[in-house]
Amino acid sequence: MKDKKIAFIGAGNMAFAIICGLIKKGFSPAQIIACNKSNQTRRQELSELGITVNLSNKEAVKHADVIILAVKPQMMSDVCSEFSEIDFSDKWIISIAAGISIHRLETLLPSAKNIIRTMPNTPALIGEGVTGLFAKSHVNLTAKHFTETLMNAVGKCYWVEEECKLNQITAITGSSPAYFFSFMEAMQQSAIQMGFSEQDARDLVQSVALGATKLVAQNPDVSLSQLRENVTSKGGTTAEALNVFNQHNLTQIVNEAMLAVITRAEEMEQSL
Repeated sequence: MKDKKIAFIGAGNMAFAIICGLIKKGFSPAQIIACNKSNQTRRQELSELGITVNLSNKEAVKHADVIILAVKPQMMSDVCSEFSEIDFSDKWIISIAAGISIHRLETLLPSAKNIIRTMPNTPALIGEGVTGLFAKSHVNLTAKHFTETLMNAVGKCYWVEEECKLNQITAITGSSPAYFFSFMEAMQQSAIQMGFSEQDARDLVQSVALGATKLVAQNPDVSLSQLRENVTSKGGTTAEALNVFNQHNLTQIVNEAMLAVITRAEEMEQSL
Protein backbone atom coordinates (compact mmCIF):
# COMPACT_ATOMS: atom_id res chain seq x y z
CA MET A 1 0.00 0.00 0.00
CA LYS A 2 2.99 2.28 0.37
CA ASP A 3 3.10 2.63 -3.42
CA LYS A 4 -0.21 4.52 -3.45
CA LYS A 5 -0.09 8.16 -4.55
CA ILE A 6 -1.77 10.24 -1.86
CA ALA A 7 -3.20 13.73 -2.38
CA PHE A 8 -4.13 15.97 0.54
CA ILE A 9 -6.72 18.52 -0.54
CA GLY A 10 -6.14 21.03 2.21
CA ALA A 11 -2.96 21.03 4.27
CA GLY A 12 -3.83 22.60 7.60
CA ASN A 13 -2.52 21.44 10.98
CA MET A 14 -4.31 18.09 10.98
CA ALA A 15 -3.25 17.20 7.45
CA PHE A 16 0.31 18.30 8.23
CA ALA A 17 0.34 16.06 11.31
CA ILE A 18 -0.83 13.07 9.25
CA ILE A 19 1.77 13.75 6.56
CA CYS A 20 4.56 13.91 9.15
CA GLY A 21 3.24 10.72 10.75
CA LEU A 22 3.21 8.90 7.41
CA ILE A 23 6.79 9.88 6.70
CA LYS A 24 7.85 8.63 10.14
CA LYS A 25 6.07 5.34 9.36
CA GLY A 26 8.12 4.87 6.21
CA PHE A 27 5.95 6.41 3.49
CA SER A 28 8.02 8.18 0.84
CA PRO A 29 7.50 11.96 0.52
CA ALA A 30 7.63 11.40 -3.25
CA GLN A 31 4.24 9.67 -3.14
CA ILE A 32 2.52 12.53 -1.29
CA ILE A 33 0.92 15.62 -2.83
CA ALA A 34 -0.39 18.46 -0.67
CA CYS A 35 -2.53 21.39 -1.76
CA ASN A 36 -2.84 24.56 0.30
CA LYS A 37 -3.43 27.67 -1.78
CA SER A 38 -3.58 30.17 1.06
CA ASN A 39 -0.57 29.33 3.25
CA GLN A 40 2.82 29.91 1.65
CA THR A 41 4.64 29.09 4.90
CA ARG A 42 2.98 25.69 5.09
CA ARG A 43 3.77 24.97 1.43
CA GLN A 44 7.41 25.79 2.14
CA GLU A 45 7.44 23.44 5.15
CA LEU A 46 5.95 20.65 3.06
CA SER A 47 8.30 21.28 0.17
CA GLU A 48 11.28 20.99 2.51
CA LEU A 49 9.99 17.54 3.48
CA GLY A 50 10.03 16.51 -0.18
CA ILE A 51 6.25 16.80 -0.66
CA THR A 52 4.87 17.92 -4.03
CA VAL A 53 3.07 21.24 -3.43
CA ASN A 54 2.88 22.91 -6.85
CA LEU A 55 -0.20 21.17 -8.27
CA SER A 56 -3.74 22.48 -8.35
CA ASN A 57 -6.46 20.60 -6.49
CA LYS A 58 -7.69 19.14 -9.77
CA GLU A 59 -4.22 18.08 -10.96
CA ALA A 60 -3.46 16.52 -7.57
CA VAL A 61 -6.65 14.46 -7.62
CA LYS A 62 -5.99 13.27 -11.17
CA HIS A 63 -2.53 12.00 -10.18
CA ALA A 64 -3.61 10.37 -6.90
CA ASP A 65 -4.92 6.95 -5.92
CA VAL A 66 -6.02 8.16 -2.48
CA ILE A 67 -7.57 11.57 -1.85
CA ILE A 68 -7.64 13.02 1.66
CA LEU A 69 -10.32 15.71 1.92
CA ALA A 70 -8.96 18.01 4.61
CA VAL A 71 -10.61 21.33 3.81
CA LYS A 72 -12.92 23.26 6.12
CA PRO A 73 -16.48 21.85 6.04
CA GLN A 74 -17.95 25.05 4.60
CA MET A 75 -15.47 24.84 1.68
CA MET A 76 -16.19 21.21 0.78
CA SER A 77 -18.91 21.87 -1.79
CA ASP A 78 -16.87 24.45 -3.72
CA VAL A 79 -13.73 22.30 -3.65
CA CYS A 80 -15.52 19.18 -4.84
CA SER A 81 -17.14 21.14 -7.68
CA GLU A 82 -13.64 21.41 -9.20
CA PHE A 83 -13.63 17.63 -9.69
CA SER A 84 -16.83 17.25 -11.73
CA GLU A 85 -14.97 15.80 -14.74
CA ILE A 86 -12.89 13.30 -12.76
CA ASP A 87 -13.78 9.60 -12.45
CA PHE A 88 -13.39 8.54 -8.81
CA SER A 89 -14.54 4.95 -9.25
CA ASP A 90 -11.00 3.56 -8.78
CA LYS A 91 -9.90 6.12 -6.19
CA TRP A 92 -10.21 6.00 -2.42
CA ILE A 93 -11.71 9.04 -0.70
CA ILE A 94 -10.90 9.73 2.95
CA SER A 95 -12.57 12.69 4.64
CA ILE A 96 -11.32 14.31 7.82
CA ALA A 97 -13.84 17.15 7.59
CA ALA A 98 -16.26 17.48 10.50
CA GLY A 99 -19.98 17.56 9.80
CA ILE A 100 -19.86 16.23 6.22
CA SER A 101 -21.80 12.97 5.99
CA ILE A 102 -21.04 10.09 3.64
CA HIS A 103 -24.33 10.81 1.86
CA ARG A 104 -23.24 14.40 1.28
CA LEU A 105 -19.89 13.29 -0.08
CA GLU A 106 -21.61 10.79 -2.39
CA THR A 107 -23.70 13.66 -3.70
CA LEU A 108 -20.67 15.88 -4.23
CA LEU A 109 -18.59 13.07 -5.80
CA PRO A 110 -21.17 10.79 -7.47
CA SER A 111 -18.61 8.53 -9.19
CA ALA A 112 -16.83 7.70 -5.92
CA LYS A 113 -17.33 4.12 -4.73
CA ASN A 114 -14.97 4.00 -1.76
CA ILE A 115 -15.54 6.83 0.72
CA ILE A 116 -14.35 6.63 4.31
CA ARG A 117 -15.14 9.23 6.92
CA THR A 118 -12.77 9.87 9.81
CA MET A 119 -12.96 12.01 12.93
CA PRO A 120 -9.46 12.71 14.31
CA ASN A 121 -8.67 14.91 17.30
CA THR A 122 -5.96 17.49 17.93
CA PRO A 123 -3.57 15.27 19.97
CA ALA A 124 -2.87 13.72 16.56
CA LEU A 125 -0.54 16.70 16.17
CA ILE A 126 1.85 14.99 18.62
CA GLY A 127 1.09 11.41 17.56
CA GLU A 128 -1.34 10.82 20.43
CA GLY A 129 -4.62 11.15 18.58
CA VAL A 130 -7.76 9.06 18.65
CA THR A 131 -9.62 8.79 15.35
CA GLY A 132 -13.13 7.50 14.80
CA LEU A 133 -13.72 5.85 11.41
CA PHE A 134 -16.79 4.83 9.44
CA ALA A 135 -17.33 3.26 6.02
CA LYS A 136 -20.34 1.67 4.39
CA SER A 137 -20.35 -2.11 4.04
CA HIS A 138 -19.53 -2.10 0.31
CA VAL A 139 -16.28 -0.15 0.73
CA ASN A 140 -13.13 -1.98 -0.35
CA LEU A 141 -11.50 -3.75 2.62
CA THR A 142 -8.04 -2.76 1.41
CA ALA A 143 -9.15 0.88 1.39
CA LYS A 144 -10.37 0.52 4.96
CA HIS A 145 -7.11 -1.09 6.03
CA PHE A 146 -5.14 1.68 4.32
CA THR A 147 -7.19 4.34 6.11
CA GLU A 148 -6.53 2.66 9.44
CA THR A 149 -2.80 2.56 8.66
CA LEU A 150 -2.96 6.23 7.72
CA MET A 151 -4.61 7.32 10.96
CA ASN A 152 -2.54 4.95 13.11
CA ALA A 153 0.40 7.10 12.01
CA VAL A 154 -0.88 9.79 14.38
CA GLY A 155 -2.44 7.72 17.18
CA LYS A 156 -5.15 5.12 17.68
CA CYS A 157 -8.20 4.22 15.58
CA TYR A 158 -11.72 3.17 16.52
CA TRP A 159 -14.19 1.92 13.89
CA VAL A 160 -17.91 2.50 14.40
CA GLU A 161 -20.66 0.44 12.79
CA GLU A 162 -23.09 3.32 12.30
CA GLU A 163 -22.24 6.75 10.97
CA CYS A 164 -24.24 8.48 13.71
CA LYS A 165 -21.73 7.03 16.19
CA LEU A 166 -19.13 9.41 14.78
CA ASN A 167 -21.02 12.25 16.46
CA GLN A 168 -20.68 10.40 19.74
CA ILE A 169 -16.98 9.87 19.05
CA THR A 170 -16.76 13.63 18.53
CA ALA A 171 -18.19 14.20 22.00
CA ILE A 172 -15.88 11.61 23.60
CA THR A 173 -12.61 12.26 21.76
CA GLY A 174 -12.93 15.00 19.14
CA SER A 175 -14.08 17.89 21.31
CA SER A 176 -12.89 16.53 24.64
CA PRO A 177 -9.31 17.85 24.63
CA ALA A 178 -10.93 21.25 25.15
CA TYR A 179 -12.75 19.94 28.23
CA PHE A 180 -9.45 19.00 29.84
CA PHE A 181 -7.81 22.27 28.76
CA SER A 182 -10.69 24.21 30.32
CA PHE A 183 -10.36 22.31 33.60
CA MET A 184 -6.60 22.90 33.62
CA GLU A 185 -7.15 26.57 32.82
CA ALA A 186 -9.53 26.90 35.77
CA MET A 187 -6.97 25.25 38.06
CA GLN A 188 -4.27 27.58 36.77
CA GLN A 189 -6.43 30.65 37.44
CA SER A 190 -7.14 29.44 40.97
CA ALA A 191 -3.42 28.92 41.59
CA ILE A 192 -2.68 32.43 40.33
CA GLN A 193 -5.26 33.81 42.77
CA MET A 194 -3.39 31.98 45.53
CA GLY A 195 -0.27 33.95 44.62
CA PHE A 196 1.58 31.67 42.22
CA SER A 197 3.02 33.17 39.04
CA GLU A 198 1.26 32.34 35.78
CA GLN A 199 4.17 30.15 34.66
CA ASP A 200 4.53 28.33 37.97
CA ALA A 201 0.78 27.74 38.06
CA ARG A 202 0.88 26.28 34.55
CA ASP A 203 3.89 24.09 35.34
CA LEU A 204 2.20 22.67 38.42
CA VAL A 205 -1.12 22.02 36.67
CA GLN A 206 0.30 20.45 33.52
CA SER A 207 2.68 18.28 35.54
CA VAL A 208 -0.09 16.84 37.68
CA ALA A 209 -2.30 16.35 34.60
CA LEU A 210 0.48 14.44 32.86
CA GLY A 211 1.16 12.37 35.95
CA ALA A 212 -2.51 11.52 36.43
CA THR A 213 -2.84 10.51 32.78
CA LYS A 214 0.21 8.26 32.97
CA LEU A 215 -1.16 6.71 36.15
CA VAL A 216 -4.36 5.82 34.28
CA ALA A 217 -2.48 4.47 31.25
CA GLN A 218 -0.11 2.35 33.32
CA ASN A 219 -2.90 0.81 35.40
CA PRO A 220 -5.40 -0.45 32.79
CA ASP A 221 -6.91 -2.99 35.18
CA VAL A 222 -7.70 -0.39 37.83
CA SER A 223 -11.01 1.45 37.34
CA LEU A 224 -11.06 5.23 37.19
CA SER A 225 -13.28 5.27 40.27
CA GLN A 226 -10.72 3.20 42.18
CA LEU A 227 -7.89 5.50 41.13
CA ARG A 228 -9.96 8.43 42.39
CA GLU A 229 -10.64 6.65 45.68
CA ASN A 230 -6.92 5.90 46.07
CA VAL A 231 -6.29 9.64 46.29
CA THR A 232 -9.25 10.35 48.55
CA SER A 233 -8.98 9.87 52.31
CA LYS A 234 -12.28 9.98 54.19
CA GLY A 235 -12.65 13.41 55.76
CA GLY A 236 -9.46 14.65 54.10
CA THR A 237 -8.63 17.54 51.78
CA THR A 238 -9.34 15.72 48.51
CA ALA A 239 -12.73 14.61 49.81
CA GLU A 240 -13.63 18.24 50.46
CA ALA A 241 -12.78 19.22 46.90
CA LEU A 242 -14.78 16.32 45.46
CA ASN A 243 -17.72 17.26 47.68
CA VAL A 244 -17.80 20.67 45.98
CA PHE A 245 -17.80 19.02 42.55
CA ASN A 246 -20.61 16.73 43.65
CA GLN A 247 -22.65 19.61 45.06
CA HIS A 248 -22.53 21.23 41.61
CA ASN A 249 -23.24 17.87 39.95
CA LEU A 250 -20.09 17.63 37.85
CA THR A 251 -21.15 14.30 36.32
CA GLN A 252 -24.39 15.81 35.01
CA ILE A 253 -22.60 18.89 33.69
CA VAL A 254 -20.15 16.72 31.74
CA ASN A 255 -22.96 14.56 30.37
CA GLU A 256 -24.97 17.60 29.26
CA ALA A 257 -21.88 19.08 27.59
CA MET A 258 -21.22 15.88 25.65
CA LEU A 259 -24.86 15.63 24.56
CA ALA A 260 -24.62 19.25 23.37
CA VAL A 261 -21.69 18.25 21.14
CA ILE A 262 -23.76 15.45 19.58
CA THR A 263 -26.72 17.76 18.97
CA ARG A 264 -24.53 20.37 17.33
CA ALA A 265 -22.77 17.76 15.18
CA GLU A 266 -26.16 16.52 13.95
CA GLU A 267 -27.20 20.09 13.14
CA MET A 268 -24.00 20.62 11.15
CA GLU A 269 -24.61 17.48 9.11
CA GLN A 270 -28.03 18.80 8.18
CA SER A 271 -26.81 22.29 7.24
CA LEU A 272 -23.60 21.58 5.31
